[in-house]
Amino acid sequence: MLAMLILASQSTTRKALLEQAGLRFSTAPAQLDERALESAALAAGGDGRDVAAVLARHKAEWVARDHPGAIVIGADQTLSLGTELLHKPLDRADAVAQLEHLRGKTHRLHAGIALVRDSQLLWSDVQTAELTMRDFTPAERDDVLDREGDAVLASVGGYRLEGPSIHLFEKVVGDYFTILGLPLLPLLAALRTIDPETLK
Repeated sequence: MLAMLILASQSTTRKALLEQAGLRFSTAPAQLDERALESAALAAGGDGRDVAAVLARHKAEWVARDHPGAIVIGADQTLSLGTELLHKPLDRADAVAQLEHLRGKTHRLHAGIALVRDSQLLWSDVQTAELTMRDFTPAERDDVLDREGDAVLASVGGYRLEGPSIHLFEKVVGDYFTILGLPLLPLLAALRTIDPETLK
């Protein structure tokens, strides 16, 4: 019997990654005050990795309450520039400001992921990738934003590595799926261990 698998997210990218991997699942977004959870994690001495882990777990736990017996995948991503955390841009002007802030620097993307069934945390992990942006010109930046359109507003940092934004980068170190916000290989390994039926 196929175990019920639920992605606690409305992210089209995460959904596409699971679909491309051949998983059968449904989606159910969690309704959380993410900034409050982030503030609490930072106040407790946490960093970007900790925030990603906390948000992923809370998302999975939230959705699991309404879906008894289901394995719920919670995932979240944070962007760290030193000790500073960036969030999804509010509009094009904010995207410009974020890209200018990241220009010529190295930042880190932390992708947290958790599996929860009922009230039990079955597994969790955080993967980190390191990205270095070129010292691009304003014209190059604006050309990328024109080509990306509103899609960048759904991406922390104001860019999409899987889109035209790749032209703004000099170096990327880390797992591609982690950069997209869902560490797929560790997730699949965990599901094989916890309930192989979810992969059939």
